Amino acid sequence: MQSNKIKRILISFFLIFLVIFTRFYSLDWGNGYFFNPDENNMAIAVSKMTLSDLNPHFFAYGQFPLFLAFFTAPNHDFSTIILVLRFWSAMFSSLSILFFYLIAKNIFKSKKISYIFALLLIFTPGLIQSAHFGTTESLLIFVFSANFFLSLKYYQTEKKPYFLFSIFISAIGLGSKITAIFFIMPFYLCLLLIFLKNKKIANFIFSTFIFTLLLSFLSLLFSPFNIIKFSDFKSTMNYETSVAVGTSKVFYTRQFENSTPYIFQFQKIFPYANGVFIFFFSFIGFIIFLKNKIKKEFLLILIPSIIYFIYAGQLFVKWSRFMSPLFFIGPFLCLFVFKKIQNIFLIIFLTMVLITPGVYFFQKYFSPDTRIIATNWSNSNIPNNSFILSEGGNVVDIPLFSNDLDIKVENFDFYQLDSDLTLSEKLSQNLKSADYIFVPSRRIFKNQNNDNFPLSQKYYQNLFSYNSGFKEVIIINNQKDLFLNSENAEETWSVFDNPTIRIYKRNI
Repeated sequence: MQSNKIKRILISFFLIFLVIFTRFYSLDWGNGYFFNPDENNMAIAVSKMTLSDLNPHFFAYGQFPLFLAFFTAPNHDFSTIILVLRFWSAMFSSLSILFFYLIAKNIFKSKKISYIFALLLIFTPGLIQSAHFGTTESLLIFVFSANFFLSLKYYQTEKKPYFLFSIFISAIGLGSKITAIFFIMPFYLCLLLIFLKNKKIANFIFSTFIFTLLLSFLSLLFSPFNIIKFSDFKSTMNYETSVAVGTSKVFYTRQFENSTPYIFQFQKIFPYANGVFIFFFSFIGFIIFLKNKIKKEFLLILIPSIIYFIYAGQLFVKWSRFMSPLFFIGPFLCLFVFKKIQNIFLIIFLTMVLITPGVYFFQKYFSPDTRIIATNWSNSNIPNNSFILSEGGNVVDIPLFSNDLDIKVENFDFYQLDSDLTLSEKLSQNLKSADYIFVPSRRIFKNQNNDNFPLSQKYYQNLFSYNSGFKEVIIINNQKDLFLNSENAEETWSVFDNPTIRIYKRNI
């Protein structure tokens, strides 16, 4: 008995160590350069705030994460704010694993299954990546996971602390991003299931009313400028919505043209975010799940998740971060496979197989970002007075610095090449003058490689087939997607950190 207790303590400490290590290690990735545009926008908003004026003048997100960074940052230097935002992202990611562990323990009544669930989540690539971005994804995942757990406990016990704590957590979500409305669904569903169990309509109406009233009040407290500056908030929401549904066309959403809702996510997001093995085994787990009797506890998790997927999956824009609240579903479904296995050695082997892509993915944080590597290579290999033709539209242009070399860099606007006739002649002149060509990511050549962009298509076809007078001298790739090509994933999966960079040199 004592030995089992010691074993459980050791396993718990080991899992806590893995959570901290995978979430907090290398939060300063990028060597002082900040390549994620979303965390940059948040940091800019925080840096403009003062104690006398907390209005961030930025409404793509709610104010809670901005307030959190503002009041916890030791100073309001831009780089410090970025690191504080990443710290909180890693913290919320860690807390979400705790809640998911408690959920598995509650539903499956097995420490073994809950330990496996925690380990699979620790090494889920998408959750590791989200924890290293100073954005709201990890916070929203935390809200979802906490509400799953609290709704389970309230359904089982109807104790008021779970009710009140869910209001507080839900308000944090709504104070961070308006789409968190989906992440409070578990508790509303819980109230409905309690009504169906007890048949007390008055209690149901009263509980729902109090929950909604207190949630609304706290949400406004956590994000007050949504009301104080309602016209600004409304204007931002109108723009963000128009981009999301595709009525406003912007250059950074071209990858979604002609994409198929729901299929896109299973082709270009979940295999990468979950890792190829968890992705595959989750389908087996889903089949096993359907063959079993479905408990009401499972409904509290699956129904809100399905509703969110139906909503987010049909949007025109299908960024990976929109699916991040559902990255736990793959590992969760895998647990039904483990329930069927009794052999401990087979369980250990299967667990090691499932986490292998995540372990492999995490390795990229042990190396400099590819843009740093490309810059160092350029400074060591590109002669003085060279002319580099590169691509504009990236958050930070490469090379990042030039060690005082006299190097001219043209960050050409390929996004407008096929719509602005004057750019065609300019590109032709640049090709005649360039000594080197940089392709800093897959953004343009993957998105504009079709007949809608004939000039772009021809440019990259000639470059990649060595018909433009340039040859590839180095390809810098730090992507860690086991058995998968990260450049075939949804764009933001690879371009925000460690994009593959190609450098070409004139050979005629």
